[in-house]
Amino acid sequence: MSPSWPGNYQSNAVILEHYNFTGKLKENKYKEGLKPETIAFLLVCLLIVLENAVVLVAIWKNKKFHLPMYYLLGNLTLSDLLAGFAYMVNLMTSGANTLHMTPVLWFLREGGVFIMLAASVISLLAIAIERHVTMVRMKPYQGDKQGRMFALIGASWVLSVLLGVLPVLGWNCMGRLDQCSTVLPLYAKSYILFCVTVFIGILMSIVVLYVRIFRIVKSNTQRLGSGPQRKGLSRKSQKYMALLKTVTIVLGVFIACWLPLFILLLLDFFCPTKRCHVLFKADYFLGIAMFNSLLNPIIYTLTSKDMRRAILRLLCSRCLLTKDGQVKKIGMPFLECSTSKTDAASHRLEGLENTVSSGNLTPSTIKAILPKLSKT
Repeated sequence: MSPSWPGNYQSNAVILEHYNFTGKLKENKYKEGLKPETIAFLLVCLLIVLENAVVLVAIWKNKKFHLPMYYLLGNLTLSDLLAGFAYMVNLMTSGANTLHMTPVLWFLREGGVFIMLAASVISLLAIAIERHVTMVRMKPYQGDKQGRMFALIGASWVLSVLLGVLPVLGWNCMGRLDQCSTVLPLYAKSYILFCVTVFIGILMSIVVLYVRIFRIVKSNTQRLGSGPQRKGLSRKSQKYMALLKTVTIVLGVFIACWLPLFILLLLDFFCPTKRCHVLFKADYFLGIAMFNSLLNPIIYTLTSKDMRRAILRLLCSRCLLTKDGQVKKIGMPFLECSTSKTDAASHRLEGLENTVSSGNLTPSTIKAILPKLSKT
């Protein structure tokens, strides 16, 4: 941190100095007016906000989703919605507007994107931790689990904000131009490397947790699924694995969308200033990353029958009814697993679906439900 940091943080000349040093001022993007690709990205941001708002309202209005697991998914959805706003603000204040900003405003603009990225990654970790703890303890939802859910949500936002404000607190390259990032000229390369390392470490931890969850589910199926209980338990396991698949797909899409930007930031750390011209195209890599927040609501809709019905009921209640007033069957066999073949069986399983979707697969629950299944 520069010794005269109060003055530097309010000086517009600092922005010009850093952007000129990294060679970014030679780019045409700093001319007045919005470029066509910027307008396109703004429309994507607006769609991100609308999509995630619909999912949040669907979770809030449907009592079936008032469970800790869905609240954690709602927290991920909230981070995606706020990410849409953060991207929008970033785009509106980019280009020529960047050169008129003070370092404080610049740090707030870029820090907002980092906070939302961190919130998404840590929310995925919180979901993985909750599912893993639930499967290990094999206990139904109680007060302590509600407390753990709020603790995970609170911790995810505290850590995200802390990570995002580190540069404005002093971890930047002001006064040390040789240590500056090319993609983000006021950020220190060491901070960029630290963030990417943290994100990759979290993603690896999530993968490990889901592998362990899969093994636990498989082990419980083999241990409890012998004899007459085999068929019924298989259906419960399929339902749980379908919901597990939803979060796994979300994780896979996150990696696919953000990996190019992570690689670019790693290249930024190792590449000398003005040597790697691909670093001047970072906006396109961020555009790819933006699609993650756009795709998550679509994934929820395609992979979860309950979520799909809740969203359709919210947007168009008549879309769920046939001409004779019956509820339409809406399914995606290639993405989800069904637990019943008849509507009657489906209603009997509704309570168990909530339990299994939360990871509360216990022998007592199975024994209580299986007699009803055998009668259908």
